[in-house]
Amino acid sequence: MITIRQLAKEIGLSPTTVSMVLNSSSLARNIPETTKNRVRVAAKKFDYTPNPFARSLFSRRSGSVAILLSDITDPYCTIVMKGISSSLHSSNYIPVLFDIDNSQAKFKDNLQKMVDHRLEGIIGIANSALLETALLTTAKKRKIPIVLIGRDMEGTDISSVSVDNEKGTYFAMKHLYDLGHRAIAFIKGPEDIIDSAQRWKGIVRFASETGLTIDRKLIMPMKLPGTSHTAGFTAARELLRRKREFTALLAFDDVTAFGAIRAFTEAGKNVPVDCSVVGFDDVTTAAFYNPPLTTIRQPMKVLASLSVKIFLELTDAFFEKKEISPVHRKIEPKLVIRASTAPLRTR
Repeated sequence: MITIRQLAKEIGLSPTTVSMVLNSSSLARNIPETTKNRVRVAAKKFDYTPNPFARSLFSRRSGSVAILLSDITDPYCTIVMKGISSSLHSSNYIPVLFDIDNSQAKFKDNLQKMVDHRLEGIIGIANSALLETALLTTAKKRKIPIVLIGRDMEGTDISSVSVDNEKGTYFAMKHLYDLGHRAIAFIKGPEDIIDSAQRWKGIVRFASETGLTIDRKLIMPMKLPGTSHTAGFTAARELLRRKREFTALLAFDDVTAFGAIRAFTEAGKNVPVDCSVVGFDDVTTAAFYNPPLTTIRQPMKVLASLSVKIFLELTDAFFEKKEISPVHRKIEPKLVIRASTAPLRTR
């Protein structure tokens, strides 16, 4: 196998120049494009493949980034994780997956593993207060690049990419209101999940602006470990037991909405004829559920690609010992209307 020194000698360049081009170093931006092309053509001609182990020993860099998930079974996490993997494919970074399973002990254990293996940064897909606090501490102590997806970290040392949760539930409420619904029930997210407060704020704002009354007996809060089909099913059954009339339900997320629809179906209620249902996220199965779910779409692939872009910028600055301010991006959500909502039925 040809070495980088032999390759450099073949094309009359220094090994350092060749290395910067082939490793996509940020310093390569100062190298003329014609020179970069010479290096790439020669590497292909001589079938040169960089030795990642040797490169790691030489640079003292692992070329790995930690991908932190709050719960790997959550469809939202799965879609975003896939988007991150696709976006990292064109870089030199290898994603290393850590599922903290909403556990503080597991998070601390995995954090130590990240440090021991010299992972060069963290992209977190989570929205629990636990992860936010722990990552803030890590960022301040070690100053490693960190990007958090799904949580607006404006005003902190952590970069973030998030959707406007408040605007999303506002859109959902307006949709139900425009369909004529006034008796609306809610399955509220767990208090420990940051999105819960933001989404509830959008609901309250819409109600305040329209004079809509929110019946406290039609609010079902969930508790950790998190949202699930079972949590939605249980919450919806409890709402039915309360014998309080409602014609629409706004669920915390799609998975919760799926569980609620099942509970309504078992109770003999037709969705959307007897009760319209709206979710949040627009996971892959939302379009194929029965009935297809009206929901608030988070552009999860956009969130993923933006997080990788920010991470790479932070990493370049970190290894070049440059100061860079945290980056914060907030994405607009979109109402996706499907068959789980319908105009209020007149009786």
